[in-house]
Amino acid sequence: MGLSQTDLDKVDGLVQVRRSVKRGDHVFRSGESFHALYAVRAGFFMTSSLTEDGRDQVTGFQMAGELLGMDGIGSGKHACDAVALEDSELCVIPFPTFEELSLQIPALQQHMHRVMSREIVRDHGVMMLLGSMRAEERLAAFLMNLSQRYSARGFSANEFILRMTREAIGSYLGLKLETVSRLFSKLQEDGIITVNQKRVSITNVARLRSLVNPRPY
Repeated sequence: MGLSQTDLDKVDGLVQVRRSVKRGDHVFRSGESFHALYAVRAGFFMTSSLTEDGRDQVTGFQMAGELLGMDGIGSGKHACDAVALEDSELCVIPFPTFEELSLQIPALQQHMHRVMSREIVRDHGVMMLLGSMRAEERLAAFLMNLSQRYSARGFSANEFILRMTREAIGSYLGLKLETVSRLFSKLQEDGIITVNQKRVSITNVARLRSLVNPRPY
């Protein structure tokens, strides 16, 4: 982020606790008081909210290098549940300390603004995905998004493991479980991906991208 070594040492001091989270355990639940941000050091998480009719709506998936807990900044209470999809590790960043240090280090505050901006852009992308895309386009956009995020972290862009269930993918994309399963089968039959249990290989990136473009993802 362009910080000096002194500033980096200060930022490193923000992380007072490294917290291990077992698969299926919650980091926080909707309605709980907000105290800290959580940087994903390793693992995979899912956030979800309860709808008015009592359904559990998946709102996002977070991987290493991303933040959990920003939903609580405005109201002082978390607006969603966050659960680990595999054994994971978090860096706990107390928010009052973060705010104080942000005043001392403008680059840290600017970085936080960029992170929050990315979250807003991602939310807009999901709204567009649910509002204007056909079912096949939604799944293609989802896979392309995961591909880009894995690539940005130095992992393979074309082969990765889906940590979430197909039911969770359906909830996130606004699709029924049966539809998600049918679409995975169709993409495989068309030679665009291969699926081996939870491992997905993108065998034809151009064709997968063509299902999404010219719409942004």
